[in-house]
Amino acid sequence: MINFQYLRTSVVKTALNLLAKDPKATFIAGGTNLVDLMKRGVTAPEKLIDINHLPLKQIELKNNVLRIGALTSNSALAENAIVKEKFPLLMLALQSGASAQLRNVATVGGNMMQRTRCGYFYDTTMPCNKRQPGSGCGAIGGYNRMHAIFGTSEACIAVHPSDMCVGLVALEAQVVIASTKGERKINFIDFHRLAGTTPEKDNNLQKGELIVRLEIPLNNLNKNFHYLKVRDRSSYAFALVSVAAALELKDGVISNVRLAMGGVAHKPWRLTASENFLKGKQATIANFEAAAKLAMNGAKGFGENDFKLKLAPNTIIEALTVAKAKA
Repeated sequence: MINFQYLRTSVVKTALNLLAKDPKATFIAGGTNLVDLMKRGVTAPEKLIDINHLPLKQIELKNNVLRIGALTSNSALAENAIVKEKFPLLMLALQSGASAQLRNVATVGGNMMQRTRCGYFYDTTMPCNKRQPGSGCGAIGGYNRMHAIFGTSEACIAVHPSDMCVGLVALEAQVVIASTKGERKINFIDFHRLAGTTPEKDNNLQKGELIVRLEIPLNNLNKNFHYLKVRDRSSYAFALVSVAAALELKDGVISNVRLAMGGVAHKPWRLTASENFLKGKQATIANFEAAAKLAMNGAKGFGENDFKLKLAPNTIIEALTVAKAKA
């Protein structure tokens, strides 16, 4: 590992000024992903700015909007009473991620910023357009069991690894971002990017910016919900396919629905067409199956991950079925 400079501040403005002055600096919070990347030689920042002491750990419901500080730990958010009562889908998604020990350290902002776990990205001896643009994608034609079936490109078929982000995109969260120029707000669905021709860019955070909080509008999706994660083992494993599902039911009719998937694309994958299909229809298995079939439009396997073409719709159907059955 190369030598690096370490700085720490407890003031947001100071952190932003430090970052703006040095293009080779990066923020570090929990470090659960960044430190691994440094150890592997995937990234080598010359300066680390420790932001753990910034005042960004609030969880509050104000004017029907849940505000979550970017430095809130995954475990603190999952265990918060407001989240459990009003946003239980997010709670389930958080509890599905990593391990209890990692959730105690990992932050909300860091979870959003984590990199793919594609083996070719982590192995510096292998080609990877995300790590080294123009070197090729080793996963295409290589080992791609964990890889994407939606939104892929010739440059990259990696997937975004987060569970929390799948829940957040389903709940239509917004991201508040700060820089030395002030704050801006973007929809969570627009924060992460598809690989396209620039797979090295995971998200739309610009240089010199810092995630300061998330905002989630209050909804009526806290009764019939489920987060289903299909993985190789029951803990400490990334999703082969995951589904966040929430229904608002009135006399058996779906008045509102949210659906999103993980483990299938370079970003959390919102199933808008399936949602529009289900609204106003009876919550039946037949309609769930039709919605799942619709969700698979445009899906493409790459050999070893072809099983996801069957696993994905089955997971959607199961998640909706469990969500419907909840009292």
